[in-house]
Amino acid sequence: MPRISKGPRLYKRKAKRKNGRIIANAVWTIRDGDREVATGIFAGEAERKPPKAAEDALANYIVSKYRPSRRTRDIEDIDIADVLAIYHAHREGIYLERKAKQTDITEFADRIGRLNDFFGGMMLVEVNAHTCAKYVKARRRPGGARRDLEDLRAAINHHSREGLHRGLVRVALPAKGRGRDRWLTRSEAAALLWTCWRYREVQTQHRGALKNQKIETDRRPLRHIARFILIGLYTGTRAGAIASASPYRDEGRSYVDLEHGIFYRLAQGQTGTKKRQPPAPLPDRLLAHMRRWVRTDAIISHFVEFNGAAVKSVKTGSRSAVRLARLSTEQGKVTPHTLRHTAATRLMQRGADPWKAAGFLGMSVEVLLDTYGHHHPEFLRDAATAITSKPKENSVSGVIPGVDLAAYREKRRKA
Repeated sequence: MPRISKGPRLYKRKAKRKNGRIIANAVWTIRDGDREVATGIFAGEAERKPPKAAEDALANYIVSKYRPSRRTRDIEDIDIADVLAIYHAHREGIYLERKAKQTDITEFADRIGRLNDFFGGMMLVEVNAHTCAKYVKARRRPGGARRDLEDLRAAINHHSREGLHRGLVRVALPAKGRGRDRWLTRSEAAALLWTCWRYREVQTQHRGALKNQKIETDRRPLRHIARFILIGLYTGTRAGAIASASPYRDEGRSYVDLEHGIFYRLAQGQTGTKKRQPPAPLPDRLLAHMRRWVRTDAIISHFVEFNGAAVKSVKTGSRSAVRLARLSTEQGKVTPHTLRHTAATRLMQRGADPWKAAGFLGMSVEVLLDTYGHHHPEFLRDAATAITSKPKENSVSGVIPGVDLAAYREKRRKA
């Protein structure tokens, strides 16, 4: 009786020796039945557990080996794992084409992985309100579950557009959570900036007369966060575009034209997405700061740098700054994205034209008004004025044009 295959697995091939000398180093390979596939990853003599690079090579091999069916079938016969695999391959190609950030690719893969862990093995016909509710309960976080299920819906829609299944499948999403309404007041923004600019690194002495004492050094580890905050408050730009902002054109950088005062937020070489990043004029105050940073060699290649190198994220530094500035979190967490909320809120509070404000921020007018419109001084002003005004003669309903309110009341009285 033939032995049952163990499936693809990692195997440490020993080093080859001749006359006591090593002629081929030990390597990690992938064994799949009678096949042995090289990974190109060397193995140490005492190494027993495969390194992460070898495990990644095995995962990639398994993914490339598995090819879900691409013929039209009924939803009773299609494993959801197949649908997710096809969508994952489709989106992966788009990410590579757009040269997307590695964090975006990783987060997407994590979401697909969570969906596959729960729905894998179920048939497509089993996707309904009940199974979606069970996923939300298992996920525990409604917001995160909704985002995952949006990917499931997109995967099913893609599968349908490709003509790979017959039948209608609906994904039930949990209710959308309330949008964050946390924004910074002028005093909070000033406190955050001042803290980042003045803060000095504290180190503990390990020898000498001051042993075990904490001493302030001359290092200013949060000044790059201060520059980030200024750009965010004045432009409302997303964190990724601020981090890649540079006075010099290059692949992967968001170019800042200091001569004409224009911020080209979409990084060179990247394709635009639904998260709009249109060019925007720089406010005079911010432009003066940015020109000075370049003129005085305060930066090398990017406007937000730490130890002379560009940063990919400011989340850690931002958390430290918020803690040191002692900003309240009762109304919500203060994150790098809070700067965008603050810019949008201030534009509305100052009565900016919604169409122009939306274009400057890189969002739709609908999103601007739905999320920040209540901050506008003219928001519902007509209604507030109307409630104290005298009634007009021969009033006509504004909701149903042409309806005489007096005649309508008389008709209701006789009914």
